Amino acid sequence: MIRVLVVDDSAFMRKVISDIIDADPDMVVVGKARDGEEALRKIEELKPNVVTLDVEMPKMNGLEVLRRLMPSNPVAVVMLSSLTREGADTTIEALSLGAVDFIPKPSGTISLDIHKVGDEIRRKVRTASLAKLVGPHGSLLGNLQHAEEMLKRTEERLRRMTLQDQVPEMSERRTPAPPACNRVVVIGSSTGGPGALQRLVPGLPATLDAGVLIVQHMPPGFTASLAQRLSQLSKVKVREARDGDRIECGTALVAPGGYHMVVNRDRAITLDSGQQVHGVRPAVDVTMESAARVFGSRCLGVVLTGMGSDGTRGASLIRRMGGKVLAQDESTSVVYGMPKSVAQAGSADQVLPLGEMVDAIVRALH
Repeated sequence: MIRVLVVDDSAFMRKVISDIIDADPDMVVVGKARDGEEALRKIEELKPNVVTLDVEMPKMNGLEVLRRLMPSNPVAVVMLSSLTREGADTTIEALSLGAVDFIPKPSGTISLDIHKVGDEIRRKVRTASLAKLVGPHGSLLGNLQHAEEMLKRTEERLRRMTLQDQVPEMSERRTPAPPACNRVVVIGSSTGGPGALQRLVPGLPATLDAGVLIVQHMPPGFTASLAQRLSQLSKVKVREARDGDRIECGTALVAPGGYHMVVNRDRAITLDSGQQVHGVRPAVDVTMESAARVFGSRCLGVVLTGMGSDGTRGASLIRRMGGKVLAQDESTSVVYGMPKSVAQAGSADQVLPLGEMVDAIVRALH
């Protein structure tokens, strides 16, 4: 049985979420908490496998719970998030602090229609129960420590910024757009992906001789916040992709939630709101397959942590077209599903710990 603690300041939400979870014969709600302080006490007392955690609560909010919980008493956490820009930013921070996944509330803090996402709640609780929380080079705690280090470095760079540092930025705006890149790196991830991306992307050099396409399974409204977070931490430019964007060296484009990111013959991006693939949109396979057909042997695929098999078909085509594929290893994957599928299909040139992935990408491009 998967033991679940439900944390929400609304009695109605605690009741409905508990009913949704208890409807699954393999899950049981072992307790409920109305604020962060009570949640920390009950986590210590009840030892749940998974915690569903609201963000906005009195006394202690969800982010503070994560800050206190993860370093000393880590547990799989699924956040419940509001569908607002502020809610999206908070969700990305929660994932950086160690939350395994999140579920957007359909309509505000107290969602009377929360039953609409009942299947998603049960699915993500089940996935979170399988997540690896402690381990070298790619565990949630490692992601937290790395993110904190990168934020400190970013703040230090901003403090040291001078007028001279800003001149190249101003002149860059007046220069024509650079020519399209002739190499591309396609990175795909799902559960545990935001944390993995915050370790991987900031390590890429600003002089990277390739464009980067990132496909993270996320609903609309959250990928812009993810791109902004990665941009703050990284040397390469990172932003959410727009229809018609060209692939440029040293720039990473994040597929917007709700759209497949397709690479065209002219090496520009089309955003496609067609049918879901593997039950998701954006899908890694769509981007990898289109990139492989356009870039051929100059396409590098990277498959990171996540549930399911998205990326396996795309990795296979990249290999058939002469490109290379890297897959994250089990010891550093929060959920060893997508990279495992690629490795078992024989489509990975290398299976690597997350901490070795940046060097492997740079070597493969050369």
